[in-house]
Amino acid sequence: MSSRPLLQSPDTHQAVISSSSSSTEIEQLLENNCRAVPIRWWTRLVLWESRTLWQLSWAAIVVSIFNYMLSFVTLVFAGHLSSLELAGASIATVGIQGLAYGIMLGMASAVQTVCGQAYGAKQYPTMGIICQRAMILHLGAAVLLTFLYWYSGPILIAMGQSVAIAEQGQIFAHGLILQMYAFALSCPMQRFLQAQNIVNPLAYMSVGVFFLHILLSWLAVDVLQYGLVGAALTLSLSWWLLAILNGAYILLSPSCKQTWCGFSWKAFRGIWPYFRLTLASAVMLCLEIWYNQGLVLISGLLPNPTISLDSLSVCMNYLTWDICFMLGISTAASIRVGNELGAGHPKVARFSVFVVTGTSTLISIVLTAIVLVLRIQLSELFSDDPDVISAVTNLAPLLAISVLLNGVQPILSGVAIGSGWQAIVAYVNLTAYYLIGLPLGCVLGFKTSLRAAGIWWGMIIGVLLQTITLIILTARTNWNAEVVKAADRVNRSTNECVDLVDGSNDV
Repeated sequence: MSSRPLLQSPDTHQAVISSSSSSTEIEQLLENNCRAVPIRWWTRLVLWESRTLWQLSWAAIVVSIFNYMLSFVTLVFAGHLSSLELAGASIATVGIQGLAYGIMLGMASAVQTVCGQAYGAKQYPTMGIICQRAMILHLGAAVLLTFLYWYSGPILIAMGQSVAIAEQGQIFAHGLILQMYAFALSCPMQRFLQAQNIVNPLAYMSVGVFFLHILLSWLAVDVLQYGLVGAALTLSLSWWLLAILNGAYILLSPSCKQTWCGFSWKAFRGIWPYFRLTLASAVMLCLEIWYNQGLVLISGLLPNPTISLDSLSVCMNYLTWDICFMLGISTAASIRVGNELGAGHPKVARFSVFVVTGTSTLISIVLTAIVLVLRIQLSELFSDDPDVISAVTNLAPLLAISVLLNGVQPILSGVAIGSGWQAIVAYVNLTAYYLIGLPLGCVLGFKTSLRAAGIWWGMIIGVLLQTITLIILTARTNWNAEVVKAADRVNRSTNECVDLVDGSNDV
């Protein structure tokens, strides 16, 4: 791509902003002529960024939703066994698998930060080492989490679950141990591919494995009648298929020939500094994911827990779909910001934040309106019980507020990941969620007549405080300084892997 100037002077009308314009050209335009750019050129700039954003977003949304659907389908088949087995599988999914999922997903966000910035800086060999380093740490975490899965029965009983439900939950959790190791490999590989804008193949893999998972679940549960163990092992098998496909693409695709230079012992060098970023990333996302799940578990302790738990679960189900959708956009935002900071384009990175936040906010406004207009119909999709329908309908306005906040909060979290702010946001999440939102939700839920609505109000207040803080942090960001930090982070990673190119230590 040529480096022709997009704008000759503030007074000329010779700007050429098209879908083929490079980030370097857009950076030049914003750097030299930001105040002089006419409104019609801002429209072209928004279209340019939106096109780039949606090329990443659509596939990231598909991956997020269909990966979630693997567990959803498994629970559907478990529901055909008995209500007890469904309860055991559900509580294990929330209380055990959700815990491990939060840790793994959080750790993987460090790959988005470092690999995204390295790709923008064109330090391609470094990315393969970072991916291997991440897989080493993820497998180490999986070994530790194995004890959580193995002793899930006593843990669930300690959380207040009945012995019968805890026993079924333990059976299900034991079958998911293999899934955790597959997730430990797949998560870093997916972030590694996304960081270099390889998103379409990931979407195709996720969709293909999803439909195969439906067939395998039907065979294991309905035809062979292997019960809850069969449902769990099928989920593990599907995740291993996904991990194998991800790995095969990295090893065999020409698209990764610059970023994957083979297995190397260099992955063990400099692992401690990377571990610190990984730990901050894990804490940041775990605090977000566990917050929502914890509130559902707490609702089971309310008076008349059946109605409270059912109504909150239905609303959380809809919120989860919205979160999966927004996580796809958040992933795209993280990639865009990381790539542009690594490439030394602070103006484009800042502009990308404005465009993605505006886009997600508009989408959330539409989804919020849908929730409010169709609140009764949405309730009836999950239950015929008039008490549950009434409770869900009453919670619908709170669900609408949460959906609206989801238009900003996950996106700015993605920006934080792309910029490497995980440690700061971890403190923000701890304060907003666990020192303010959760205690307030418990007070409103147990000490007032609000019950389930009180718990949800606590969640909303926590998310609102976190969102406001992220908005302030983003608005006050010095993007030129972030470019310097990104360059320093990439240089440190590159220096640790400097001997990689000669292949002397490759396996």
